[in-house]
Amino acid sequence: MIRHHFELRETITTILADEQYHIDAAVGGIVRARQAVERCIAGDPFFGATFEPYNPGSDEPIVLRMVSAAKKAGVGPMAAVAGAIAWGGIEAMQETGARYGVIDNGGDIALFSDHELLIGVHAGSSPVSDRLAFVVPPTSEIIGICTSSATVGPSISFGTADAVTVFSHDVALADAWATAVCNEIRPDDTSVLLRIDPEEVSGVFSVIGEWTNSYGLLPPLVRANVRKDLITAGRKL
Repeated sequence: MIRHHFELRETITTILADEQYHIDAAVGGIVRARQAVERCIAGDPFFGATFEPYNPGSDEPIVLRMVSAAKKAGVGPMAAVAGAIAWGGIEAMQETGARYGVIDNGGDIALFSDHELLIGVHAGSSPVSDRLAFVVPPTSEIIGICTSSATVGPSISFGTADAVTVFSHDVALADAWATAVCNEIRPDDTSVLLRIDPEEVSGVFSVIGEWTNSYGLLPPLVRANVRKDLITAGRKL
């Protein structure tokens, strides 16, 4: 397995692949996706600043994905940007014939794999952090596993959750819902989860301190010692 660290301004990623040309394809897909977002922001700065659903009228595929995800989750389109960029990179890997690929864009992951994978849970100072991992079964379909936190990382959050991880085949939607749930979920109020369409989001795992909540269908969770040196830290776009 090849592990490749790639940065482009605020985009900080870890790419896993079996062959170097799959890595090269991923980098190309990430660059093209980010450039499309930057063009949209340059033409309409409000797109990059709003915390509400917004359609800038762009026909860029990545922007359309972000706009759609934001509308469904009730957040600004930039809440879906990291997942959408990872999605663009992972699709480029598939187009080269890869059977295994992982792109971790600052905690927002897009992947497909011909073998089982362990995806660790990082939740800052929570006692749960770095002690659990999801056992993700082999899949030829792209899966988004996106995490938002109010206590870890540079992303803006209006909540208190240490981590909210969302699973969906729509990677941009997983990212947007991770933000939305992180903004609202509390141990005494999980009503935000009732707004999620189970046809589009398979499961959500939330952590606030010692409190955890599982919603929908999630891969099995097992005890694990998560290596902190493998965590990809992102910066706000």
